[in-house]
This record gives sequence, structure tokens and C-alpha cells, in this order.
Amino acid sequence: MHDVAQDPAREAGAGASASPWRLCVAPMIDVTDRHCRYFHRLLAPGARLYTEMITTGALLHGDVARHLDFDPAEQPLALQLGGSEPELLAHCARLGEQWGYDEINLNCGCPSERVQRGAFGACLMAEPRLVADCVKAMQDAVSVPVTVKHRLGLDYDDSYGFVRDFVGTLHAAGCRVFIVHARNAVLKGLSPKDNREKPPLRYDDALQLKRDFPDCDIVLNGGIVEAPQALALLRDFDGVMLGRAAWHNPGILTQLTRLIEPQAPLLEPAQVVHAISAYAAREVAKGVPLRIVVRPLLGWVNGRKGARHWRRSLSDPNLLESNDAQLIERAWSDLLLHSA
Repeated sequence: MHDVAQDPAREAGAGASASPWRLCVAPMIDVTDRHCRYFHRLLAPGARLYTEMITTGALLHGDVARHLDFDPAEQPLALQLGGSEPELLAHCARLGEQWGYDEINLNCGCPSERVQRGAFGACLMAEPRLVADCVKAMQDAVSVPVTVKHRLGLDYDDSYGFVRDFVGTLHAAGCRVFIVHARNAVLKGLSPKDNREKPPLRYDDALQLKRDFPDCDIVLNGGIVEAPQALALLRDFDGVMLGRAAWHNPGILTQLTRLIEPQAPLLEPAQVVHAISAYAAREVAKGVPLRIVVRPLLGWVNGRKGARHWRRSLSDPNLLESNDAQLIERAWSDLLLHSA
């Protein structure tokens, strides 16, 4: 890890909100890797960032450092775990705390068939007692918050009582932070992409959870695509979690930060470019391909004149092959030239 004292991302984090879950970026498989998180931190100093879901098996039998390493600039940072065995989850939660994570989150929302075969993710909502045992085991193992991300229901059962009882069982086990993707998870017949879009949003049921469990932080996820919409939802919920909107249009993180925290020390776009270019140079020196580092940047300037030139430069395989981090600075100069 490099010296964070000179790190713009670390300095940007100095204005973090007093409400830990007020603005969150969702855990997204193959998206929210450490490079994406570093970039998002440059854009939103107070956002709470989440890892991709990491299974207990990956930590127990794989390369722990590869899965858990992060730059301290990314904090506050949560580790999302996938699993269903209390003892194994407790062990992995302990690893996460030792590694420096600020929160351990249990995935009870992923509907993919691969995850279901591992007996975790959204299908765990059908076993609230088991989830409660998992939460309790992790809470006993760590001192950082243990939280749960879940859906409102399974398949086509839209009854509020299902999620109320699920949350109530976990509440009795001591959980006090629930990240609610305000849709059902359809376990058979819908792809993960369809599960993010087709089951109808039920914000009213998510809000009822806040009324029924007033001592809990209820963070709303699902269908949040614009900064003013997110700000309006914060009148009713303790926090909002942005998913694909933060990937396709990262600038929304800065827009929302301006609305939530007008005094936050936001970097100017040119400062972001310089900081991410310096970060990319460090990562390339470690052997990380430049194409991996720049992936989160492609949608950053969407809607701005010259954005096409930015995307073209940062996705050109011939330019990326050189692994020259200065490509980011050159792409920015090209954007400014075409937007003049």
C-alpha cells in the first residue's frame, strides 16, 4: 500500500457523512473491484463502498490477499460475504475485520442459480432462523457492524408479512442495519439482469419496514437512477444504495454528494483525472493491466460533449496494450479539445 498522506482519494474521504449508510454503492460482481472503488472514492468522499460478494469458500480455500486487499483510500469499506454456515461465516468475518474492513455484510439477495446451488444468496430468505444464526455468529466474532442485504420476497409472493417476519427474526438476533433491494427475487426463470429490472419495485413495503423497526437503519436499493430521486428518498430512509447507475453513470455519485453534503471537499474533474492516472501508474507497475483499471471510467463523462472520444480512447485495445497510464491524461485532453 502506498503512502496515503499524499493520496487525493484519502483526502477526499475526509468529509465523510456522519450517517454511515446515507450514500452507498452496491456490491456488484465483476464490477466493484478495488479499482472501481478507488475511482468511486475520488467522486464521492462520504460514500460507503462495498466489495463484490466473496464466498466463504473463496476465503477458506483461495488467495486471501487477492480477495481482501484494498487501498485504505477506499474506506469506509464493507466486505460482503456469501455463505450459509455460521462457523465459516464467523471465520471469514473475523478475517475481514483483521484486514481492516469497516462492516461485514451478508448477501441474502443474489438470485443467480449458481449462488442458489451454493445454498446462499436470496434463497436464504426462506430460512430466517439460519440467517439469524449466521448473523449472531458473525456478531460474536467481530466488533464492526454486521449487516444484511436482502430482497422483499421470493418468487411471486408479494405479501409484506414475509419480509417483516424475516427482518423481525434477524432483529431479534441483534441485526440493526438492513439494505433492502425493494423487489422480489425470482429464483427460477429470470436471469440476474432480469431480476434487477422485472420484479416490480415496492418502495412502500420497504418504507413499512422502517415504520415497524424504527431502531434500525433501513437502506433502500433498487431503481435509483437520478440524484434528485435519491435525495427525495432520503426523507424516508436512512440511506440509499446505488447499483448499476453508479457503474453506467459514475458522475451521479458526485451529483448526489453535492446535494447531501454541500460542504464536502469534492475534487474538480481535472484533479480526478490526475489522481486516477497516478493510481493507474502504480497499479500498472504492480502488473495490473491498464484495461482493468480504466473500465470504471468509461461512463464518467456521459452526456458531456467529447464523451465519445473519451470512451473510444479508454477502450481501444491497441492503445491499452501499451499499459501507459498517461493514456488517461491524453484522453482527458482529447475530450477538452472536442468540447471546446
